[in-house]
Amino acid sequence: MPDTVTPDSTGLPGATAYEATERTVPTRAKERASYDRETVHAILDQAYLCHLGFVRDGAPVVLPTLFGRVGERLYVHGSTGSRPLRATGAADPGLAVCLTVTHVDGLVLARSAFHHSMNYRSVVVHGTARTVTDPEERRIALDAIVDQVVPGRSKDSRPADAKELAATAVIRLDLDEVSAKIRTGGPNDEPEDLSLPHWAGVVPVAPAYAAPVPSGDLDPAVRVPDYLTAPRPDSGLPSAR
Repeated sequence: MPDTVTPDSTGLPGATAYEATERTVPTRAKERASYDRETVHAILDQAYLCHLGFVRDGAPVVLPTLFGRVGERLYVHGSTGSRPLRATGAADPGLAVCLTVTHVDGLVLARSAFHHSMNYRSVVVHGTARTVTDPEERRIALDAIVDQVVPGRSKDSRPADAKELAATAVIRLDLDEVSAKIRTGGPNDEPEDLSLPHWAGVVPVAPAYAAPVPSGDLDPAVRVPDYLTAPRPDSGLPSAR
């Protein structure tokens, strides 16, 4: 359970920090781990691609997929025919999963091959995924997934109709057992290597958004919406105009 319970902006229970568990404490570089709620949310909110891991027929499976966050819950959607979503609905109380999100912020080049690294921000969530059946929660979840990719897009597109909703499954994963891990800074070269004639430092990596390319059958009267040309507050990077 979280240690200090406070309401978040959605009205769902929140906390200043998540409780560390055996699964969320890293075996290496423990000083890079963070359980701060705002840090975790910030890393999640700046991403839209996650990797969902689970066990199928005794073997591990990891799938890349889109996600959306609403308060202390993550939502993933897919075809009702997909194996993990079918398994989530068939299992009781649900499907044990591990969901990860990672941002690469820089390539860390050291003088020695051993000390090459990356600057990154990541979140790992362990828990039980459950199928969402409530119509209103499904609507909120699907809008959140669309807006996670392009904020504001759900209000500027046709919502799913009854046939599309029938073909779409949504699963929910609560943010109960979760941790972030962050690396910043330069290379950690050995003292005896500092005089070697090899360049050392950090090559920054950041997402870039090019100018939107209209569909070939788009009515020329339909202008590019403001949310595609305005600076993106989630990344701090301006989109191309």
